[in-house]
Amino acid sequence: MHAPDPPLKLSVAPLPEQTPMPWETVAQDRVTRDILPQLSEGESLSVMFPAYNDAHTIGSLVDWSAKILARVARDYEIIVVNDGSPDQTAAVLTDRQQKYPFLRVVTHEKNGGYGAALRSGFAAARKTYVFYTDGDGQYDPTELVVLLPQMVEGVGMVNGYKLKRGDNWVRVVVGRSYHWSAKLLFGLPIRDTDCDFRLMRREVLDSLTLTSNSGSICPELVFEMKNSKMKIMEAGVHHYPRVSGTSQFFKPKRIIASLGKLLALWRKLILWRTGGRILRALGLRK
Repeated sequence: MHAPDPPLKLSVAPLPEQTPMPWETVAQDRVTRDILPQLSEGESLSVMFPAYNDAHTIGSLVDWSAKILARVARDYEIIVVNDGSPDQTAAVLTDRQQKYPFLRVVTHEKNGGYGAALRSGFAAARKTYVFYTDGDGQYDPTELVVLLPQMVEGVGMVNGYKLKRGDNWVRVVVGRSYHWSAKLLFGLPIRDTDCDFRLMRREVLDSLTLTSNSGSICPELVFEMKNSKMKIMEAGVHHYPRVSGTSQFFKPKRIIASLGKLLALWRKLILWRTGGRILRALGLRK
């Protein structure tokens, strides 16, 4: 008679350590201040992050967001859109969900692109205001308190702009070139299209038709917000060097592809719409 087989031991991969952020000291000072901007009674806030291969940063971003939200709002949620990350982003988020019942995770089985992740996050948001920034940690999420005082009646968006870009000169040049291309093509009334640090009124956001699956969603979002006739305010925020992972944008093929998508968006939003208005004015289209 054979002895019973020993029980199987399931190995569980340890969670990746969170990379220290260059802004953590400033964030700690901010969340412990005696006076911070407060949402009014009945107002609420969604904080959203698109994430792709951000296992080493997204946990810290959730932690710091939870700290600042507890100081400025009574009703809030954090949403992370895991855009098909093959790393341990999902495991880190599952771990954080045990700690934060207000953390919701939207999962894309396959990578859909930056715009697809943002659109999923916007659709999932339930609160009065929606704030989003990236999951790579180049922005300090506690700095959203700089945007809050600008969100007053008649304002649909508070758009951050980088006080100084925390990248090398090549990325600075590429980023500014992209900004000015988008600004001139779409007539955008902001100084930094490439700053993904935005606070929006959800009822206005819900009224916008956004279709981009790529980074061109940023000029599309600002363009449609401008056309909503709601005011767009701006506030300067800090931008820090990337501490983990690599950008998907700053590669020659990606840059060329991004410019192509920007031109395609211009044809759709400007050329086709203008042509349609002319045809309707001539009675050639209903």
